[in-house]
Amino acid sequence: MTEQMVHVRMARVEGAQLAQLVDDFRELVGTDRDVTDPAIERMAPDPYPEDADASSAFREATRDDLLDRRALDADIVRTALSELRGDLDSMSQEEAFAEHDLSVRLADVDAWLRTLTALRLVIAERLGIENDDDHDPDDARFGVYDWLGYRLELTIEAADELL
Repeated sequence: MTEQMVHVRMARVEGAQLAQLVDDFRELVGTDRDVTDPAIERMAPDPYPEDADASSAFREATRDDLLDRRALDADIVRTALSELRGDLDSMSQEEAFAEHDLSVRLADVDAWLRTLTALRLVIAERLGIENDDDHDPDDARFGVYDWLGYRLELTIEAADELL
């Protein structure tokens, strides 16, 4: 039986940008992680807001496993993105912006979805986005946040085509 593949259209320049974001994210959740970083805290939210002791105990018991899972997910995404990596400086603009089918194993789609979502959480934390009202679409700083949402939507749509 052949393995099912999800095909996501992406330009090389987008793949390079996403790969850099994933590399940065991988560093954030890696073994030298700073658990006091607000972005790490946002990925491991308070499960019991009414009970600080229970929340702290739960977070302590689950945070490392959760972040280790996030690191493994990021590795899966980085591996898939290697198809699009290349020396953008030596490419023409046309080559850099030409779309390609990026093949993602159906079994890896969840890792992609979790990684794209986690990247959005990190960026939201860095930009102070708590809800849609905090997001100014005319402010260029929010472009990456929006783009990741777009990539997330396209990945879901591509996976849905197989299901």
